[in-house]
Amino acid sequence: MSSLQPSEIVGLVAGFGTTFAVVPDLIRMLRRRSSSGMTPTMPAILGAFQIIWIYYGVLIDSRPIVLWNIVAVFVNALSVAAYFHFQRRENTRSS
Repeated sequence: MSSLQPSEIVGLVAGFGTTFAVVPDLIRMLRRRSSSGMTPTMPAILGAFQIIWIYYGVLIDSRPIVLWNIVAVFVNALSVAAYFHFQRRENTRSS
């Protein structure tokens, strides 16, 4: 079994950080059951560009890039979906 190179460790840490950067806001929305103070813009933009990262990872045959970004697209999509779910609930309550 080969050991990880320093560049691979940096890549794993960076991938983890960027993949889960939106999780605190997602958790905040889920706990409060509210989209108040949140916006779907950042996770939507991140998700769109992470799809391009997936393509790039396929082109250069980098499984870590592909896998981290697939997870990141899912996490960002979940954040956007939660935002619109709570936004819809809040709008029907105030009507």
